[in-house]
Amino acid sequence: MIETDRLTLSIPTIDDFEPFHAILSQPEVYRFIGAGPSPRPESWVRFLRSVGHWSLYGYGLFAIRNKATGEYVGETGTAHFERDLGTDFDPYPESAWLLGANSHGKGYATEAAEAALGWFLRLKGQQRTVCIIDPLNIGSLRVAEKLGYRPINERDYREKPVIAFERVP
Repeated sequence: MIETDRLTLSIPTIDDFEPFHAILSQPEVYRFIGAGPSPRPESWVRFLRSVGHWSLYGYGLFAIRNKATGEYVGETGTAHFERDLGTDFDPYPESAWLLGANSHGKGYATEAAEAALGWFLRLKGQQRTVCIIDPLNIGSLRVAEKLGYRPINERDYREKPVIAFERVP
């Protein structure tokens, strides 16, 4: 487990699925990651993908909880999503963060993602990491900048424009 001033990050458990699915159903969240609320089966597959990274790679996405309340607020970490975006993106570990709407604007994403990325880089050594962000997602664009990510190009992913970023040590 990783602790920050306000948050705890831990490997997800089955108890995290319901709040995870609820977050994927929030309009403030899905407008940047999909066409609509995530159907329960799609949320389940996405959740299993996150959990499976820990078995395959020894790292993955952490469940984020508010330290004071214990409330599940989202996920962050580093993974391999096999997005088929090309050789300048796909072979590299991808940073990700996703928070519920009532956790937006509090600095939780930066706090959690910074802790998770630091943990990953201590585990695997300094290396290039990547991420993609919807160009309208101003909050995530700010998080990426604070984490040291720089844009490398714009492209389409699942018929939506995204900006691809890299972080080079």
